[in-house]
Amino acid sequence: MLFDDHSCGYQPLAAKLRPTTLAEYSGQLHILASGKPLREALDRGQLHSMIFWGPPGVGKTTLAKLIAEVTDAHFETMSAVLAGVKDIREAVERAKQRRAMNGAKTILFVDEVHRFNKGQQDAFLPHIEDGTVIFVGATTENPSFELNNALLSRCRVYILQSLPREAIVTLLERALTDPKGGLIQRGITTTPDVVEKIAVAADGDARRALNILEVACDLIAPDSSSNILIEDQLEQVLAGELRRFDKGGDIFYEQISALHKSIRGSSTEGALYWFCRMIDGGCDPLYIARRLVTMASEDIGNADPRALEITLNAWDAFVRLGSGEGERALAQAVLYLAAAPKSNAVYTALNEMMAMVRGQPSYDVPIHLRNAPTSLMQELNYGGEYRYAHNYPDAFAAGECYLPEEVVATSCYRPVQRGLEIKISDKLKRLELLDNDSQWQRYKPVED
Repeated sequence: MLFDDHSCGYQPLAAKLRPTTLAEYSGQLHILASGKPLREALDRGQLHSMIFWGPPGVGKTTLAKLIAEVTDAHFETMSAVLAGVKDIREAVERAKQRRAMNGAKTILFVDEVHRFNKGQQDAFLPHIEDGTVIFVGATTENPSFELNNALLSRCRVYILQSLPREAIVTLLERALTDPKGGLIQRGITTTPDVVEKIAVAADGDARRALNILEVACDLIAPDSSSNILIEDQLEQVLAGELRRFDKGGDIFYEQISALHKSIRGSSTEGALYWFCRMIDGGCDPLYIARRLVTMASEDIGNADPRALEITLNAWDAFVRLGSGEGERALAQAVLYLAAAPKSNAVYTALNEMMAMVRGQPSYDVPIHLRNAPTSLMQELNYGGEYRYAHNYPDAFAAGECYLPEEVVATSCYRPVQRGLEIKISDKLKRLELLDNDSQWQRYKPVED
């Protein structure tokens, strides 16, 4: 049986309207349209183990159940949140018995599969390999990071996408007219504007859309003279709703990545958009503030040193002002960073120098750079040949060297020709010429 019998208890609207055929299934045409990979496999009866990767509410569980129905396979399900190796063994044993009795296939559906540890994931491998089960896992997290390579190599990964607004609207219209949903029996109707607002608030999540509709309809009093769902009732439901954000999950990192890349690409509109998306989704503004400080050094650096100061000031302003006014200070920093000249010279120099330091011996500090606080150190001539920069023109002791002799030719910081780094580059070139022309050089080039 495709769906469990919930006639004795409450069923949410989303469960009542769960599709029972592929024709009723909404979205995912990129894998289910005629000629697409999964549809081709189903039409040919070529079942294979697979991973459904996508955000909540896009139909991962429903699709797995429909595949079982279409292919006449038994549907066995478990949640990785609650199950363990013992449950896996019992499910596999039942699959073996079905196979032995009548050759029946078993689709073993594992929801939230990324929550299984390595050992639990490994428990599936021999049974996938010998065909005891057709494994179907569902995850909201990137399988490349969360699933074992051994399990991934035995499954095809299908990416399920958020449902477009039009598909959500169609689903809501069906919910208002399909007897299975129960709303038409109550005589509930609404306006296209209300349906549109629910579709926008659902943010691509079909289950969320139906939940919002159901809760809003429940706000209509049983003895009300009108069964028309109006915007006032909807606003009560949406008042506490946040957009999909999923802190710590893929969507979280995708959006912060989009913000970072927009700033790096000097797109003020893109940067502001992703900033607002994250705030609207419930992201901690202080997390964004910390990331902005990182961007100020990594992607702007000395091309505009004010960027770091402005981001730190925006962070401090948010702490002092709190949410509301504080977001304006962060938005100011976002726009400043996006519009600022870009340079990754500091970021690159740090990485290069750190790699060099870690890959070489710990060279001694040159004698002339050492302090001599004791008489013994003075006798050993610590700092004896040091040339005090302020005693020379422009406070620059031409020919002096501040590196160990073994790495004297090191050059990691290379300013770009943008912003203040143009002037920094010009100055460093001028100082290099003074060093080369100096009659006094700490380490003279070795002659052939």
